[in-house]
Amino acid sequence: MRIGARYLGNGKCDFIVWAPLLTRVELKTVWPNEQAIPMTRDELGYWRLSTNKAAPGTRYWYRLDGEIDRPDPASYLQPDGVHGPSAVVDHSTFAWTDAQWSGMPLKKMVIYELHTGTFTPEGTFDAIIPRLIDLSEMGITAVEIMPVAHFPGERNWGYDGAYPFAVHTAYGGVDGLKRLIDACHRHGLAVLLDVVYNHLGPEGTYLKDYGPYFTPKYKTPWGDAMNFDGEYSDEVRNYFVENALYWLRDFHIDALRLDAIQGIYDTSAQPFLQELAAKVDDYCRQAGRKHYLIAESDLNDARVLRPRHIGGFEIDAQWSDDFHHALHTLLTGEQQGYYVDFGAIEHLAKALREGFVYSGKYSEHRKRHHGNSCKDQPPHRLLVCTQNHDQVGNRKMGERLSTLVPFETAKLAAGALILSPYIPLIFMGEEYAEEAPFLYFVDLIAPELVQAVRSGYESELQARHRPGKASDPQSPDTFMRCKLSWELRTHGTHKIMLELYRRLITIRSRTPAFADAQRDAQEVTGSEGKRLLFQHRWHDQNHVFLAMSFNDAEAEFEANLPKGSWWKMIDSSEHNWNGPGSTLPEAISCGEQLVIRPMSFALYERQQQ
Repeated sequence: MRIGARYLGNGKCDFIVWAPLLTRVELKTVWPNEQAIPMTRDELGYWRLSTNKAAPGTRYWYRLDGEIDRPDPASYLQPDGVHGPSAVVDHSTFAWTDAQWSGMPLKKMVIYELHTGTFTPEGTFDAIIPRLIDLSEMGITAVEIMPVAHFPGERNWGYDGAYPFAVHTAYGGVDGLKRLIDACHRHGLAVLLDVVYNHLGPEGTYLKDYGPYFTPKYKTPWGDAMNFDGEYSDEVRNYFVENALYWLRDFHIDALRLDAIQGIYDTSAQPFLQELAAKVDDYCRQAGRKHYLIAESDLNDARVLRPRHIGGFEIDAQWSDDFHHALHTLLTGEQQGYYVDFGAIEHLAKALREGFVYSGKYSEHRKRHHGNSCKDQPPHRLLVCTQNHDQVGNRKMGERLSTLVPFETAKLAAGALILSPYIPLIFMGEEYAEEAPFLYFVDLIAPELVQAVRSGYESELQARHRPGKASDPQSPDTFMRCKLSWELRTHGTHKIMLELYRRLITIRSRTPAFADAQRDAQEVTGSEGKRLLFQHRWHDQNHVFLAMSFNDAEAEFEANLPKGSWWKMIDSSEHNWNGPGSTLPEAISCGEQLVIRPMSFALYERQQQ
């Protein structure tokens, strides 16, 4: 069921809103003309109206039971903020130039996550466009945009969106986002959009006035859960399915990143996520090209990926937090919070071999057994990172990895990420060792909410054992401190880091053993005592060997390799990467005794006979 205000041309517009428990709903336009027109209810509780007096830009409310005026739950535009009227949008007028764009396969994605408000000084979609050439030349193939759904005020991470269909006006609104997506496709970049279906923001959300969108059956950090499995849940599901299709159809989005699916509570026989994936697949068949769903989840549940005919959701890919946690603890030595479950070389080795470290074993952090195995799934169905908005922003000081560890260690992190078999995600600025923090920030309007968020944020960080004093999320200064220093990438070690990422991405894309990584074409071993990890990967005749040292001293090892001549492709300790100088030869052979520098990596490729 299509919902919202669908403009059909010549002033004609169809309005559809779901409000099953109300006895009267009227369309109330307030600009350019004031009028109230009764709507007609169908058997499912949808109220409808077709009128030829609602041109693009028309401001309107829905009047509910003749008493209160509320914005459209499926509003495409909120020009006057979350508490103002909605506006009619004509999606047919934008001049797309991406007709030849056919999408990007998952296994070719190198994802760059960015926050629109802090990526540039201007903080707009249009300001991102001139920087796309830099991302493309670096080897990025996909841009992931943090949520753009309209939120209170001018600044927010985006996860407090109150209108899932409305593009935030401060970023550039509907046409601004379309211009960015069109430009990305011109540069050969896929676009992923972060969407939030597990909750809505605390301010400006009026869904409860329309119907049972929420249920008290489950409690979340944001209050009552979305109603995905109770009475009337069919039409709640439709609301979010329509939202997903809206981004794919009207904005040419290539993939949706589904935020924190563990917050979607649903015990139905056909879970919402399964239904959503099926509806997106139906749309892809009609559209003639593939769009993807990528689930963020900390559940370590392979059911997310498995086929629907055996009870899975058949979502295209999901996150592996275990990779991040295993790598982070080896790089930093941190053990607080969920990091208590990690810290061994074998943890990272298992993450590289299988995807999930916790695939049914006991978790000290959770005080229970956790997860199941996804080792039967191809590597390109998992997404990994060394940093992202959560892992950086959920620290009290918002420190990036490059400010927590020495330069040599940061280079090791880059190698571990880009040369993993999984889809790598790079958090904006990571590629040149950005020094600015990424802190949690909001711009709420209601004073009581401001105080509640401040207190809640502080309590959450305390629960995660984060040391230090938290910044005030409401302060404009907190937001401004998060702006990238783009000029850093042009000099010093920042420039070297950027060149390293470029080189690593080139190796990844041009080396078959990485470009088409397979679970059954790898050997991953480690030495716990020496804190060394080795990866041997192959594809047909292409063989590569990656040695990584997480030791703070030089370590000796034996090259346990298939016979042949192995030549060095890259070594992070070499002088050209501002390293101390390599102890490894340019060529190695099976059984040779070797010494590797502390906190470094080296990659070798076997020459074909």
